[in-house]
Amino acid sequence: MGNSSSAGSLKTVGPTESTSTSSGECPVKPEYRNPAVYNVYGQRINEANSTQNNPILALQNNQILDPRNNMPLEPNQMPCPGQRKPLSTDRVPSIIPKGGTDSTWLFPSPQMVFNALKRKGKGDDVTEDDMESFIYAHNNMNENTWRQVMMWERLHSTECGAPTLLKFQGKPHDLSPLAWIRQTLGGPAPFDRHDWVVDRCGQEVRYVIDFYFYDEKAGTPEAFEIVARPALDSFDSTLDRIKMNIYLKFAQWGLPCPITGHSGTMGVPRTQNSGAGALTASVQAESS
Repeated sequence: MGNSSSAGSLKTVGPTESTSTSSGECPVKPEYRNPAVYNVYGQRINEANSTQNNPILALQNNQILDPRNNMPLEPNQMPCPGQRKPLSTDRVPSIIPKGGTDSTWLFPSPQMVFNALKRKGKGDDVTEDDMESFIYAHNNMNENTWRQVMMWERLHSTECGAPTLLKFQGKPHDLSPLAWIRQTLGGPAPFDRHDWVVDRCGQEVRYVIDFYFYDEKAGTPEAFEIVARPALDSFDSTLDRIKMNIYLKFAQWGLPCPITGHSGTMGVPRTQNSGAGALTASVQAESS
């Protein structure tokens, strides 16, 4: 889903195409919802002076907008130079709710991802035949990332029952403090990093996510690892990390949580399978 290593790549599903992460969730009241709506480039698209309110300017900038969601119509769906086979331009809705709307983010098509890889110089060893498995792994990784974020958000379920993803940014060349520490201690560097901003019913909360791939474990459930945690931008986020460490540590020992008295790990899954090589999706509340 990032605008870094893949396509940059989520869009919204129109109102008639909306999917829900949980049919039991109550919708967020408008007064508690962040009024901003962002595109995949982190640009706010619903400001009074934005280009979608000026159709002439939009046409001049080749930004023909879809009236269902105020997002550009497919601008990168044409085959790229040298492409040998046609690729699908179909886009798949995700489970990830989009901030400021009643819709979900939409994953990029195989053609969009292929174009992005070539444009960014990362597609030298990628062929059209690789795109199906690449897209499958890409989409699963992003949805598993959202599941990790939602596990942290359960710490605030009484405050907000339906958090959404407001915007995101790929930072493939920026090591997080935790990634730097792990690499300094002899571990691998992440192949990508994202910062996701969650709308917690009007409060913006930033998450830092590092993505790892282990060559020696290729083809096993441990090949991919997602390390997601709230950024240390506030006292609440710092407290969340302490709480999650306690939950996970006591769950490992088979003991009830000393804070809540409950057993288990708040539904924290140990492994999420990605299909194209299983995805280890363990939350690690390490300091960074």
